[in-house]
Amino acid sequence: MELVRGLHNLRPHHRGCVATIGNFDGVHAGHQAILKRLSRHAARLGLPGCVVIFEPQPREYFAPHSAPPRLTRLRDKLALLEEQGVDRVLCLAFNRRLRELSADEFIQQVLIDGLGVKHLEVGDDFRFGCDRAGDFALLQVRGQQQGFTVESASTVAESGERISSTRVRQVLAEGDFPQAERLLGRPFSITGRVLHGQKLGRTLGAPTANVQLKRISAPLNGVYRVSVELDGTRHLGAANIGTRPTVNGDGQAHLEVHLLDFDGDLYGRRITVVFHEKLRDERKFDSLDELQAAIKADFATARAQWAAELNK
Repeated sequence: MELVRGLHNLRPHHRGCVATIGNFDGVHAGHQAILKRLSRHAARLGLPGCVVIFEPQPREYFAPHSAPPRLTRLRDKLALLEEQGVDRVLCLAFNRRLRELSADEFIQQVLIDGLGVKHLEVGDDFRFGCDRAGDFALLQVRGQQQGFTVESASTVAESGERISSTRVRQVLAEGDFPQAERLLGRPFSITGRVLHGQKLGRTLGAPTANVQLKRISAPLNGVYRVSVELDGTRHLGAANIGTRPTVNGDGQAHLEVHLLDFDGDLYGRRITVVFHEKLRDERKFDSLDELQAAIKADFATARAQWAAELNK
């Protein structure tokens, strides 16, 4: 899969494609259905399939601290798009210049001059351009004028509800990981590099790996039973994701993972944390002794729950 960052990096050989546009946060089952249709149209026309995404996502640009928490950061999103057979991703920097493009300018500069799009697949509620003035109807009109077709991406439902990134965030907040897996088409996980942290866990007798989140906020908060994928091997563990209120955290979300039966150095290594069950909410304790006791109880609970599951 080819990644093109910005319109200025498009070359003549990039013109002529089948495209879709969106955030594709989570690349969930609804997105996957759109990408399958994209691939079918691309194969029919003998053209590459291209996904247009934005960094930051528009709502993060306008209100970074109240935007919905990301399900996937850019690196993981790209990997998931590649798994779905996408040929090319055009990543546009969402900045003042892009935000001020009129709907017609967006169509001309991105879709026609930039991509030379032959078929476009978007939701019928898709809005674009300055003040979100552009819509599906405008795309259809411009498509007829400029020689490209536009098709509405049909809604995909699960148990009678539309599959969306918002719905995935909702079930994650409820701790319903089986439902999240159905919506995503895979278990929910977070991948990141292990960084040096405060090393407080070592002093409390509970060493944890501090996993880099690279996002403003996280879609989970609390203590969880997790498994960790490391170099093709699965390890069992427990994790806390939150702001660490007991130790006067910095207000940012942190992911700290403890592997139940592991003795080794994880610093600098990339791990994937798969979430299986919520054990409790994050809370502020009155002392480090109380925090230490709670951590030990969390580890014991996670160990017991893993034993019960593995012995079924």
